Parts: sequence; structure tokens; C-alpha cells
Amino acid sequence: MEETPKVLRKIIHIDMDAFYASVEQRDNPDLRGKPIAVGGSPQGRGGVVATASYEARKFGVRSAMPSKRAIQLCPAIIFVKPRFEAYKEVSRQVRAIFERYTDIIEPLSLDEAYLDVTIDKQGIGSAIDIATAIKGAIRNELGLTASAGISINKFIAKIASDMHKPDGITFIGPSRIERFVSDLPVEKFHGVGKVTAEKMKNLGLHTGGDIKKLSEQELRKHFGKAGSFYYKIVRGIDNRPVEPEQETKSIGAEDTFPYDLTKLEEMELALEKITETVCRRLDKHNLKGKTITVKIKYSDFKIITRSKSFSDCLNDHNSILAAARELLEKTEPEGAKIRLLGITISNFPSLLSKGNGKCAPGQLNLF
Repeated sequence: MEETPKVLRKIIHIDMDAFYASVEQRDNPDLRGKPIAVGGSPQGRGGVVATASYEARKFGVRSAMPSKRAIQLCPAIIFVKPRFEAYKEVSRQVRAIFERYTDIIEPLSLDEAYLDVTIDKQGIGSAIDIATAIKGAIRNELGLTASAGISINKFIAKIASDMHKPDGITFIGPSRIERFVSDLPVEKFHGVGKVTAEKMKNLGLHTGGDIKKLSEQELRKHFGKAGSFYYKIVRGIDNRPVEPEQETKSIGAEDTFPYDLTKLEEMELALEKITETVCRRLDKHNLKGKTITVKIKYSDFKIITRSKSFSDCLNDHNSILAAARELLEKTEPEGAKIRLLGITISNFPSLLSKGNGKCAPGQLNLF
């Protein structure tokens, strides 16, 4: 069985609180203290919520919720048009704060990242103290709040960051991990959507402790390759390192959803968020690519990919999103149960021809 590393890592997962909505409330005093939704439609005619403020969440409004439903739950809700360039700029500022403490940073999106502070730049030593300092800097310098989860691995740190939102900080030490995971409801496992959670419950698996009673072979029988991950994680084993972004032959991002997406508008919103991450990574490496690939995983774990190549290079948000939507729509996704979407850009002339290709380098350096 895979062992826990002898040198325990110190991992922090930072998650900005209601990021888009909080930026809007910070920049527009008239929105402060009010229920707002970034994205969506005030007439309830299509569109879904990208992010809801905590005032709106009290009424049950959530991300990826159709506008019509958000209005039913909270008639006073205010819809705000997204400002992605503003969010990217704040994300850059947050990244600069992280870099004061470590260079081992793995961004997951504009508003969350893993940090490995096993050895930190300032020699602070305590991951709790570092997370506290980061949260304080984000509050004092940017006027925003973030929640932090701290542990010895990525899985536990990510779950911990969600435990005391907003503006929370949660530490799960080595001695607490197995008990913590044993008591954890299966729907709280990162990457377990509604369909998988329901399948687990039908098998009598309601908590991590229940999963621990099954052998790895039994788990693989029911859940495929994911079964091996579940087997390890309920024992507190997650040796995935925090991986700073590096130049590769392809750059992409994907997202596993907390519940299966069945409506095209939900899928398109998800693609928009994934495109942000892809663009940020392309810009960071000064790359443009000619081939885009969309990955789709269904509730039954079937995976398909669809690709398209272009004569000109892509690295801008609108072009990539339009191409991704086109590829998705060709699969006739309406009504399908989709649990994961991903976008990858490849075929970089700047790599293939050592910088002499037709693609000009990107201009932005985003977190």
C-alpha cells in the first residue's frame, strides 16, 4: 500500500469568498450588503448564476443556478454583468501575495490555489501562521476575504477550506485526518457528484468510514479507477504534489461538478470558467495554440473528446470559448448527464519551431 511521505508536507488551500460577487461589492458601494448574482438575467430569460453573494446564498441561490430559479428564491436579487478583466487583475494581486511566502503554487482557477509551504520564503515555519498572514494581506490590501484549509495533503486542505466560510481558517493535523475522513459524508468528497454520491448510498456507503470497509478491488469494481483513489483517501493518503505550472506541449483545465449538468446553459457557463483558467495558463507561458480539444465525462464515467484545428493561433477568451461551445454542441449535450468538462489547447508553433512559428506570443501574465 502507498505510504504517507516521511516528510509531511504543509499544504494550504486558499479559496476566495464569493469571489466575483465580492469584487463587485467592493468596487460598488451600492451593492454592499445586498443579495447579488454575477451573471444571469434579471428577466429570468435564460442564463445562469456565476457567483452569488453571501446575502443571496442565505436564500438558497447558488452558482450554476438558472436565473429564473434565483429570482423565485430571492425576488430582490440584483444581477450584475461579469467583469472578467477586473477579476483577472485581482487574481494577479492575490498571486503576488502568495509569492511572498512560496513559489510552489498551483492555481486551480482565478479564485483558488494550493500552496506548498513546507519550506517558506520567510522562514515562518507554521502553516497556520502563514495562512493567517495571507488572509490578512488579502483583507487589508485588497479589501476582500478568503478562506484557508491547512493539512498535509491537497485533498484534506481543499475540504478544510470550505468548512468555515466565509473568512474561515481550518487546520486538520495528521492525527485527525483518518477520523475526519471517516466521519465525512460522501457528498462532501471533492469530485463526488450527486450521481456518484447516490450510487454510494445505494451501496450503503454514507461516510468515509463506510467506504473504508471495502477493499480496493471492491471499490474499483463499483467505481472504476476512482475506486483506488477512494481507497487511499479514506486512509488519509494523498501524495499528489503541489504542481507549479510548467510549459508543456499542451495546456488545459477541467472541472468536475458537484452535480451532473443536464442543461446546455449550465454547461456553457462551466466552459466559460474553464476557458478563463486556460487563457490564464496560456498567457503565463506566452503561448498560443492551433488545436482545441474539449473533454466530456458523463455520469456513467464514459469519456469522449472532440478536437478542432485552426490555421490561426488561439489564446484569447472569446475565440477559445466559441470553439469550445461549438465542439460541445456537436455532441448534442442537452439532457445528457455531464459530470466533467475540460478544455485543452495544443499545437504551439512557438514550441514546434523554437519561437519562429506564425503565432505571436501572448501579452498577459495572469495568476
